[in-house]
Amino acid sequence: MLILGLDASAIAGSCALCEVREEKSVIIAESFVNTKQTHSQTLLPMVEAMMKSVGIDLKQVELAAVTAGPGSFTGIRIGVAAVKGLSYALDIPCVGVSTLHALAYNLVGFDGIACVVMDARCNQFYNALFSVGKGIPERLTPDRAISADDLAAELAQYVDKRIILVGDGAELAFKLLKDVKTELAPLAVRFQKAENVCLASAEYEQTSARELLPIYLRLPQAERERLAKLNT
Repeated sequence: MLILGLDASAIAGSCALCEVREEKSVIIAESFVNTKQTHSQTLLPMVEAMMKSVGIDLKQVELAAVTAGPGSFTGIRIGVAAVKGLSYALDIPCVGVSTLHALAYNLVGFDGIACVVMDARCNQFYNALFSVGKGIPERLTPDRAISADDLAAELAQYVDKRIILVGDGAELAFKLLKDVKTELAPLAVRFQKAENVCLASAEYEQTSARELLPIYLRLPQAERERLAKLNT
């Protein structure tokens, strides 16, 4: 199946085109940017340039996949909206993938615990733990928003395992989790990669553009502030 994957869940953004099959998957192309430009400026032009570079028409794509969250509220909305539009226009199904699950795919081939951490602000991380090795990542926890102290307490049960921090919150977590032996994922595999959105998509149910929705683990900041004012 020819899959177009998009990620706009954090500062870095990417798109990828993969041929995913049970017997063998091939990463045909990927484009990645890590700048302060908004994804509304870069995402679809990246897709257009990538498809043109490999001489494949968008009409040949059979499935569109996107990181539906958690992550930046604005980025998630941009990515989901882009895939909904592509799904409608191309009349193909789409898939919303957990950002944290896709990041765990970055560490396939490593051996240990993938501690996926995205900076959620407010002294919290968006986090999930996965056992990684030669096969697909095995989920150990659900996606959640968690404090550094609570995460450190949970990681204490894996003292006999290699714990690898991956995600845009990895460096911050490395500083805060001082009492837990952890290591940073190599820079080349530390951030979201759309190719792994494609690979992870096989584990999710395909849906229609109408049914595709963002995954928020917390209310947006504006809504939290509104509720705080109502409770004062």
